[in-house]
Amino acid sequence: MRVAIGGDHAGFEYKQKLVKFLEEKGFTVKDFGPFNDDSVDYPDYVHPLATSVGNGEQEMGVLICGSANGVAITANKHEKIRAAIAWKVELATLARQHNNANILCLPARFISYEDAETITLAFLKEHFEGGRHERRVNKIPC
Repeated sequence: MRVAIGGDHAGFEYKQKLVKFLEEKGFTVKDFGPFNDDSVDYPDYVHPLATSVGNGEQEMGVLICGSANGVAITANKHEKIRAAIAWKVELATLARQHNNANILCLPARFISYEDAETITLAFLKEHFEGGRHERRVNKIPC
């Protein structure tokens, strides 16, 4: 699976570790930055990542910032994106099963790195259930 990853300075450390972790698990990872922990404006990284997931270049995305709110709000401005914030495995799993989320947003300041690994892997391995959920997901775009 092709996975896009990015975020901001607050998520930089987790992002660096997650790239290596995901590659070791067999995922093909494209890092959209940032590439150091200097303060940055997260939309500069989120928009290219969301475009890449939305046009199918990357299959799924992972965004990491302090609270996950900014990256989620920004990513969800893209028509084909369904970005979901998750701080527990159950939330990541439901986001995939029920909402067909294609970008996971992690709050680095509120979860451990170990939790970030577990949540990300659960998100990437889960599948959309379709059925009644598909009807609802199809009503999301404006």
